[in-house]
Amino acid sequence: MEPRSGIYICHCGHNIADIVDVEKVAEQAQGLDSVVVARHHKFMCSQSGQELIKEDIRKLGLNRVVVAACSPAMHEVTFRSACQEAGLNPYLFEMANIREQCSWVTEDKEQASDKAGALVSAAARRVIYHQPLEAKEVAINPNTLVVGGGIAGIQAALKIADSGNRVYLVEREPSIGGHMAQLDKTFPTLDCSACILTPRMTQVASHAHIELMTYSQVEEVTGYVGNFRVRVRKRARYVDETKCTACNICVEKCPVKVDSEFDAALAKRRAIYIPFPQAVPNVPVIDRENCTYFIKGKCRACEKFCEVGAINFEQADEVVEIEVGNIIVATGYEDFEPTPVEQYGYKRLDNVITAREFERMVNSTGPTEGNIVLKDGSRPQNIAIIHCVGSRDKNYHEYCSRVCCMSSIKFAHLVKEHLPEAEVYEFYIDIRSFGKAYEEFYKHVSEEGVNFIRGKVAQVTDRAISDEEKGKLVVIGEDTLLGNTVRVPVDMVILITALEPRRDAEAVSRLFNISRSADGFFLEKHPKLDPVATTTDGIFIAGCAQGPKDIPDTVAQASAAAAEALAMISQGKVTIEAATAIVDSGICSGCQVCRLVCPFSAISFDEEKEVCQVNEALCKGCGACVGGCPCDAVSLSHSTNEQIVAQMEGMLV
Repeated sequence: MEPRSGIYICHCGHNIADIVDVEKVAEQAQGLDSVVVARHHKFMCSQSGQELIKEDIRKLGLNRVVVAACSPAMHEVTFRSACQEAGLNPYLFEMANIREQCSWVTEDKEQASDKAGALVSAAARRVIYHQPLEAKEVAINPNTLVVGGGIAGIQAALKIADSGNRVYLVEREPSIGGHMAQLDKTFPTLDCSACILTPRMTQVASHAHIELMTYSQVEEVTGYVGNFRVRVRKRARYVDETKCTACNICVEKCPVKVDSEFDAALAKRRAIYIPFPQAVPNVPVIDRENCTYFIKGKCRACEKFCEVGAINFEQADEVVEIEVGNIIVATGYEDFEPTPVEQYGYKRLDNVITAREFERMVNSTGPTEGNIVLKDGSRPQNIAIIHCVGSRDKNYHEYCSRVCCMSSIKFAHLVKEHLPEAEVYEFYIDIRSFGKAYEEFYKHVSEEGVNFIRGKVAQVTDRAISDEEKGKLVVIGEDTLLGNTVRVPVDMVILITALEPRRDAEAVSRLFNISRSADGFFLEKHPKLDPVATTTDGIFIAGCAQGPKDIPDTVAQASAAAAEALAMISQGKVTIEAATAIVDSGICSGCQVCRLVCPFSAISFDEEKEVCQVNEALCKGCGACVGGCPCDAVSLSHSTNEQIVAQMEGMLV
């Protein structure tokens, strides 16, 4: 069939048209081979723009379409759909990027217009050689895996399970709850964190459609969207959950004490322990690394005093395999460890503590039963709170951790609530109270007599230069509003530390085949239009695993991830990309270079035939395998040599 092409140039409002002469480009395109019509439109992606394409396909008999506009990542699907609705195979469409590659990279209108013309010419020449492709569909397993049992994982699991679909919730710690379980109150409403979290945790444990797997870890993920096979290791608790009555006698009788992770090392726990009173499941776990029996082969006091015989030192890890259609990764974050910021004296000076340590101190169930105390047991009269420790700092993390300002303001309020006579000093760069009711909360706390000092803290020291500073911590910094340096003697310093990616984020990214951004957090497919999807279909991210955020935003994103999974489940099937790699088994030498370079793990090796093969459900058509194959045995169904050469020739016209 003779090619009949339509060329459409988008103004993109002023984004393109202010730099590129779209009328000139359209006029030049009209004279290209096989071009029947060339038009320009203010917004091609709008309904009127799409209708223009559809109408020309029907009336002018177009069998090829080229749109020159923004990035294909943004709107290629939009225009493919428009072509398909008009009866044209969507793969007979080509897109040229004249925004990011022309108008956004130069102010020279002549050069931008010339380059746009060349890109349109290249696309017009290439599209002549396009072939109709048929997208394939795969069935969706209705089960979902949620990795991480913090508030994000809990929210996502409940939303999906409430629809009647099965959810496997895997959490590496002995209990779900995550960081939120450690908090005292939440800003700006000052709700008791445990009061709003614990009911959700209980719902997870009792939900008919949720299988809770705590003290467990995902070891392997294979398969593709709709059909993932996951291997999970359930670590031995050495306590039979079906027998345990949570009487806590085993914990009381254990002679070993170690630092409590949940209490930020401000208190001790036993070698057999329940992480916190509201833990779900409320079943102890034996810490093998610190248990005397596992170290020396003796003790077993917990076993002796357990009346129901729930202690089982012979218990072994259990490996289970589950099949799911979607995976939601909600593995959370870690707190920045501020020891490297030596000028603040953490772990070197007494009474310099982190935000997490203060959260546990001020909590009524914490190690001090809610009393704010110094190391010697006395109550502080002056407290400094330092913002942005490890955040907005090119030496550590350049990004804003988003929760720091409001956490600091919450702490100031809690100090005033517990110690009304205490003086509180907030050292901040600027206050970012971006959320609903956050600004009002900030104003309310500022009216409580808190001293806000705008400036970066240079040093925390115990070296006094006056009688007033003797026996005190001295915070030295700048006050940019007054334009001078200040020295503030205090009894306690609270460091508001950054939120950073978990230390195993790289291993997790490889396990689930998802990318990471420059800051180390997991990378979303599109920051605005697809903030929970990843480049691996069927795998979504939620909460602080994707980037720092507060609880409301975490819950909203977790609900969004659940909605994405449910949308796929409700369809029962998913369409996969037709433009994939193809291995010619007659040429393949079995060297497996293509398998090694594939970023999506879409290529496997057939041991029997000694050739590689492509899983079309995983392949994204990126072409890495084509470039890597030394035998020229791999080709792309939508980027053939003929198409690429034609595109190159079009650029040179």
